[in-house]
Amino acid sequence: MNFSAWSIRKPVPAILLFAMLTAAGLIAFSTAKVQNFPEVDLPMVSVVASLPGTAPAQMETEVARKLENAMATMKGLRHLHTTVQDGVATVSAEFRLEKPPQEALDDTRAAVARVRADLPAALRDPIISRIEFKNDPILTYTVASSRIDDEALSWFVDDQVTRRLLAVPGVGAVTRVGGVGREVRVELDPDRLLALRLSAADVSRRLVQMQREAPGGLARLGSGEQTVRTVVAVPSAAALAAIEIPLPGGHVVRLDQVATVSDATAERRSGASLDGRPVIGFEILRTTGA
Repeated sequence: MNFSAWSIRKPVPAILLFAMLTAAGLIAFSTAKVQNFPEVDLPMVSVVASLPGTAPAQMETEVARKLENAMATMKGLRHLHTTVQDGVATVSAEFRLEKPPQEALDDTRAAVARVRADLPAALRDPIISRIEFKNDPILTYTVASSRIDDEALSWFVDDQVTRRLLAVPGVGAVTRVGGVGREVRVELDPDRLLALRLSAADVSRRLVQMQREAPGGLARLGSGEQTVRTVVAVPSAAALAAIEIPLPGGHVVRLDQVATVSDATAERRSGASLDGRPVIGFEILRTTGA
């Protein structure tokens, strides 16, 4: 059958078919989803090993090199990238694109398990995970104010802005960059501790006892039962300064007699700036498929 000759003799069915295909294409194009950050699943794995208090040179020789030697024998490996910091060593493995990501993760776990006995005994179990680019932030904003301080502005971002943004469909997480957080600081006096035969560990154990929440069993109320919780908390820095610490001789001493207790801000660990001016930023991460 000559379809071209038949279409010339009877053009109406061909025109209707062309119009239907055109309409279907326009409808499909208008309803197609456009994703600025598509799901990219690459065979990349990271290994994070931490040993707090260790110098970078020691982390390199005792941890990073051993991990690299074990991971270098994996099949399909292209590159190894290592970053060493104080107490932390991160080894990223990049595999060939044809290697399945789950297989790359399994091979990395097996390689790390082979050298786990050769690593320092105090080393925490290495964290092995896939590198997923969908966890990167898609939007970053900065806020600044000349009327309120950094502590109040940081609390505004953590409390008001974050709660509003998490209610938006497609938003998975909101993380703050820069700013400060509230912290109750206890600065011990070494001379007073030595005179009273106290140690920092004794004070630390006492503070842990004052901030505790534990199950307290069950209580019978008539024919029913009620769960009981044991809650010990300190409402303010002044109340924390007034707690009593037992001494070896049976006496007690107040915390503010051996330390300075202040309601202050935590030490800055990150910062953000815009056009050379310090600001507070927050990053928005999307949910999977958004």
